Amino acid sequence: MAPRNPQPEPTNVTEYSVSELAFALKRTVEDAYGHVRLRGEVSGYRGPHASGHCYFRLKDENAAIEAVVWRGVFSRLKFKPEEGLEIVAKGKITTYPGGSKYQIVIEDLDRRRGGAMALLEQRKKQLAAEGLFDEARKQDLPYLPDVIGVVTSPTGAVIRDILHRLGDRFPSHVIVWPVRVQGETCAAEVAAAIAGFNAGAATEGIIPDLIIVARGGGSLEDLWGFNEEIVVRAAAASAIPLISAVGTETDWTLIDLVADYRAPTPTAAAERAVPVRSELLNAVQTYGVRMAGTMRRALEHWRSRVTASARGLPRREAILGLPRQRLDTASGRLLQSLRANTQSHRAVLARTAAALRPGLVARRAATARDLLKRLDRDRTRAIQARLDRARQRLDAQAKLLGTLGYHNVLARGFALIRDAEGAMVRSAGAVHAGEALDIQFSDGHIGAQVLGDTAREPAAAKPKPSGEAKKKAKSNPDGSQGSLL
Repeated sequence: MAPRNPQPEPTNVTEYSVSELAFALKRTVEDAYGHVRLRGEVSGYRGPHASGHCYFRLKDENAAIEAVVWRGVFSRLKFKPEEGLEIVAKGKITTYPGGSKYQIVIEDLDRRRGGAMALLEQRKKQLAAEGLFDEARKQDLPYLPDVIGVVTSPTGAVIRDILHRLGDRFPSHVIVWPVRVQGETCAAEVAAAIAGFNAGAATEGIIPDLIIVARGGGSLEDLWGFNEEIVVRAAAASAIPLISAVGTETDWTLIDLVADYRAPTPTAAAERAVPVRSELLNAVQTYGVRMAGTMRRALEHWRSRVTASARGLPRREAILGLPRQRLDTASGRLLQSLRANTQSHRAVLARTAAALRPGLVARRAATARDLLKRLDRDRTRAIQARLDRARQRLDAQAKLLGTLGYHNVLARGFALIRDAEGAMVRSAGAVHAGEALDIQFSDGHIGAQVLGDTAREPAAAKPKPSGEAKKKAKSNPDGSQGSLL
């Protein structure tokens, strides 16, 4: 049997506490791997923590290591980590004693070209699936824009090249929206400039007819801001036609795919934006000369046709000779005809005046008055007769109403029952206990309220009286009312 309180065996192994061992390992790792460059793929990235620090993992096909970027370093990074992006991280290896794990504290980031291309291809496929690169949604560029908005750096050579080319071809009103064309704030500033031009947030609310987004050539990292999703979506949402002139002819960015027109260089964008003014003037002059010549030839053609048609017409004297002769003959007879007409009317008036006498006029006036009186009497008789007939019809209808109306029935001892809404109650089953009723007799109304249950067995029907019983009831000497049934 083993002893109850065994003594520990003697040993020369040093005894550590957990904290002593954890911090000893921390010092060993930090001394061995002071600064390293670590290549891997970003995994588990969720954006900055509420504290401003950033946590994720770097992994390859066989292993993974935790990574942390402190808040002060995160704000100075040239670009921000993204899920799936392959990067090269610069920093130092350390341990986290509270979790018994090792990690890299990142001090700087570089984007691997292979990883950046993979991310670019992935983003391109995603945006293409949404239809942002479809040709059907792209707008036509205006032929001669009055105002051109340029999104670029105000201090670079790009804006000078664009202004110089526009001045040579067709001087236009240009509004420059200054932005950074590379760096971590590039994408947000370019997207805000495109949205600002569409909202009229430029000089005095002027909305340009065309937008040019321009930048000179550079590496993939330098042009990366124009591959950001925020820029692509801002360009796709622009209601103003947009020309992309980012980089050189061999440089391609995602904004080139969504823009309404892609120019290989900023100078080419200026050339596409406006036509050549001198060429337009020459074209206008050429068209003016051609139009004047065409009108001249048309006038000559119609003049020759009119002249040829005029040769086939008779002479004016031949056309107007006969009508002129008729006019002369009619004008010669006009005065004589007027005199004869006047004499004829004077004779008619004289005969009429001779037939008029004072007595005859008075008699005719009296006859006319008598005729009017007779007409008034006849009209009055006709109206009175119509009124009498209408009154007779009205009396007949009133009698019929009195005969068929329910008031005669009420006068014989019956009553009319209505509910609270004034509707006629036709059966006992339609009445409920407690309901208010209105009972109308021949001499007035009384109110009533239903008490108890209304669903009762109907009273036994009395036998119908025979013919002799009816005769006895009619001859009842005491004057009592017989059965109505």
